This record gives sequence, C-alpha cells and structure tokens, in this order.
Amino acid sequence: MAEMKFEKAMEELEKIVEELEEGGLPLEDSLKKFEEGVKLSRFCSKKLKEAEKKIETLAKTTEGKLEAKPFDAERPEQPGAEEEEEEEEEDLLF
Repeated sequence: MAEMKFEKAMEELEKIVEELEEGGLPLEDSLKKFEEGVKLSRFCSKKLKEAEKKIETLAKTTEGKLEAKPFDAERPEQPGAEEEEEEEEEDLLF
C-alpha cells in the first residue's frame, strides 16, 4: 500500500474532529475515532517536521550567501529535540 499523502491525512483528521465535536457517537466509536485522530495527527506532524528540515537545508554561509546543503532524513537529531517531541505528543493527548 502506498504511503498516505499529507493532504489526505489532514482531510481525514478534520472529518474525525467534526464527528467528535458533533457528539452522538457511542463511547466505543468515539474512542476508535480519537485513536485514529491521534495517529493521523502524529503522521501530519512528522510530515511537517520533514518538510521543515528540508527547508532548513538552505543556510547562509559566512559571507551571507545562501548555500544548499544535502538533506539527510537519517541524521541525528539535535540535543534536546527528543524531549520537545515527547512533550508535543503528550499535548496531543489532552
């Protein structure tokens, strides 16, 4: 199966939010929708972070010129970035 596109995930997430806001769903269905929404939210967040990293690959040199740097999705995160990500995930649950 092909990987989901960001835009499709956002559409599905918006639909889930609307359904949950309307209410009227049985508790079990609401919990399933909520879980699906959390997964979609994390997926979208990951995609946005990847896009941000790509944008950040353009950096100014010491002479003030823009220089393209290769993007490496597997490069290690900066110190403290892992803690921020955990805090963001906790925020999603509340």
